This record gives sequence, structure tokens and C-alpha cells, in this order.
Amino acid sequence: MSTLIPKNFETVTPSDADAVLAMESSRLLAAHELGTSSSIHLQLLDGDLVETMTVPTSALRLFVRLLTEMSQGNSVTLIPTHSELTTQQAADLLNVSRPYVVKLLDEGKIPSRTVGKYRRVRFDDLMAYKQKDDKARTKVLDQLSADAQDLGMGY
Repeated sequence: MSTLIPKNFETVTPSDADAVLAMESSRLLAAHELGTSSSIHLQLLDGDLVETMTVPTSALRLFVRLLTEMSQGNSVTLIPTHSELTTQQAADLLNVSRPYVVKLLDEGKIPSRTVGKYRRVRFDDLMAYKQKDDKARTKVLDQLSADAQDLGMGY
């Protein structure tokens, strides 16, 4: 079953104070060797409340990454890979126009499905396309750079 991300899915934009706190927290967490264990025990202290819990190590790694991004002042949005996007949301993530995304869907370069008269794109399919496109773009740029060097163009 696919999940459609709401139009206003939650994006967290850190304040300056949040960024400083995130920097210190990510530094402290990153200093711990997480190893290869599948879970880790955390203790939550909130006033007089003390609660111990076990969380997946992978979730803690994701949390450290989230804190690192926030410490750099970056806004963060968590999107499940199976989520479905509208063509506009897909265009926003690729930083292209919606008609261009529709063209890519029509050409079958990105899989999609139709819901009524609207198309939906899975986030993981969109990221697979982006990764493939980025790799192809890098290959072309590397070739252009090599050609420029061979021709002595000075850059």
C-alpha cells in the first residue's frame, strides 16, 4: 500500500538556537561507536521522568544525520521511500518544471501510476532516476573536461 505525502508534509527549519544544540548533540552521538549491533539502548531524561528504550541502530544513525544537517542550518524533511508524489512535488525535488516531469513520465523514464486523472510517482523511483541522470551528467562533464584539457583550452 502506498502512502501519498500530504501537500504540506513536515519540513523542519532549525532556528539558530536549534542549530547550535543540534551541533553539540550530533557531535556527542557521533563520538560513540555504534558498531554492527542491530539495536542500541537509550535513556530519556525529562525532569523526574527516566525512561529506557531500545531503538534500531540504523534509526540512531539517521537521527545523527538529521542533527548534522540541522546543525548546518539546513531544513530537513523525512520522506518514506514508498511515498507517492504529485508531478509538482517530483518537479520540485528534481528542480525542474512540472511539464518536464510529465514528459519524463510519458517517455517511461520514470515509472508512475494514474489515480483518477492524476499521476503519482514513487519517491524511490524518482530518486533512482535522479541518481542515474546525475551519473550520466557527471560522465558527460568529465568527458568535456578531458576534451578541453586535450585541446589546451586553459580550463
